[in-house]
Formats: sequence, structure tokens, C-alpha cells
Amino acid sequence: MTDSNSNNLRLIFPQWQGGNNESYFFGSQLLAWLAPAEKGLTAEVNVLPPAGIPLENEEGIIGRSQVVSQLHNARSLIRENRPDTLVTLGGDCLVSLAPFSYLVETYGEKLGVLWVDSHPDVMTPDQFAHSHAHVLGALMGNGDEDLTRDITHPLAPEKVMIAGIHDPLDYEAGFIAEHGIATCGPDEVRQGAGAVLDWIQRENITCLAIHLDLDVLDPAMFRSVLFARPGRGQHDFGDAAEGRLSISEVIELINIASASAAPVGLTVAEHLPWDVINLKNMLALLPLLK
Repeated sequence: MTDSNSNNLRLIFPQWQGGNNESYFFGSQLLAWLAPAEKGLTAEVNVLPPAGIPLENEEGIIGRSQVVSQLHNARSLIRENRPDTLVTLGGDCLVSLAPFSYLVETYGEKLGVLWVDSHPDVMTPDQFAHSHAHVLGALMGNGDEDLTRDITHPLAPEKVMIAGIHDPLDYEAGFIAEHGIATCGPDEVRQGAGAVLDWIQRENITCLAIHLDLDVLDPAMFRSVLFARPGRGQHDFGDAAEGRLSISEVIELINIASASAAPVGLTVAEHLPWDVINLKNMLALLPLLK
């Protein structure tokens, strides 16, 4: 485990542009409110709030200029504080790029990245214009130059384990196979953390950065995720895999892994509290409140 006296930074990162979904902004703010009190340092990335104006596709990435500016601000905050450990509360999945690249620089080959997600996030602008689907690939030095230019120490593919993934798209499956990335699906997660523990031992991992995309959770059991959007159509999200795990299964996986390698980074991303958002909007329209 990490030293209880270590310098921890909690980074509030309400980025919504990477997923082109304004609701991520409030989702991050609510996560920050819900999380246990921070005993160390807290910083908030300067994110341009939603204004109801559609983002433009800028050379293959929607909202590119805002995304890049926010990544630079996140890197500056991290380097200013030089933390030993990092917690990031997002926001879309791209919020892990700056914190995890810093942790790779800091811990080198000792660091493994446990990517708890239904999706591998290894696309590029050639496949998808939403940059939150590019983040893990960018950490490995693959993808758009604006996302990879500050990756001075690319994450080695063998230091990655994607847990909870299923039914990847053709490009994603090809990338995973080509780079030899370790994976374990929902059924393997339910059977225990054996595959993750084997990976930790095989790769001599002593420090762990954990990315938790909440859409790894089954939307029938946890409703604050993209796929539980009220009124959604059956095919609104194309062929994207939907989560199949429960909260208890995810917590057990992460805690078992964290007992074998010291957790030095944690991201919680893709929080979309639909009911709370709708209630907030409703309250704003009621007499004596609006």
C-alpha cells in the first residue's frame, strides 16, 4: 500500500468535450461533492462550461481546441504539485491522459495500468471523432499528435490490463491483438481476479494506476451511465458494448488488485447522473425557485 503520509492530489476535471456530452460537466461536480473529504491537495482543471453551443469538428476531433487547452492546464496543475499519488474525478475518459502519463514518468516500469472499462479506448480520429475514445491509445503514444505530443514516456502495452471489456469493435480487437494487451471479460472478473493477479506478477508490477469508467457497470443496475439515458432508443449507441458488471464486482476486483500492487492513481470517469440532472432542471422551472 502507499504511504499514508504521501503527497496526494485530487484533481477535479469536469471535462465534457471529449465525449461531446454536456452532462459530464455536472457529473464530475457531483462526484466531487459525493467523494469522501480530501485530506491532501485539491485542484480543479479550468474547463470551459457548457453553453448550449454545439462543438465543432476540428480536423477530426470534436472540440479539439478546448480539449487540448484543458489537457495542458491539467498537466500544469500536476507538475506544479508533483504528487506521489493522484485521484482524478471526471468528466469523460480523456481525463486520465495527463494524470496517467505523469504516473508513467514517475514510476516507470514499476507501474501497471488497470483499465476497468467495457471499451479499450484505443481509437484515433480515423475511427471516431470523440477523443474520450482515444485516451488509452494516446497513453501508449498512438493517435493524434495533439494528444500524444507530451507523452514523453509511452505506456508499454504489456503494462496494461483491460478488465470488463467485451465485444470490442473490429479496429479495437485488432489493436489489442497487435499490441498484445492483456484483457479479462465480465465472466472472468466474476470468477475472481486471477487474470489480473497473474498479470501483476508476470509484469513485475508494484504500483497501480486504476481507470474506472463507470459504464463498465450494468445500466440495468446502475443508472448514472451513458447507456441508461432516459428515453434512449435500442440502437442509439450503435454497436458499443454496454456494461455487465455490478458495483460489488468492480470493488472486489479493484481491492484485490490494490492489495497486490500499491495504488498510486485512480480515475473515476463517465458519470452521467440522469435523474439528478433532470431533477435539477425541473427545480429550475418551478415557481418560487426559478
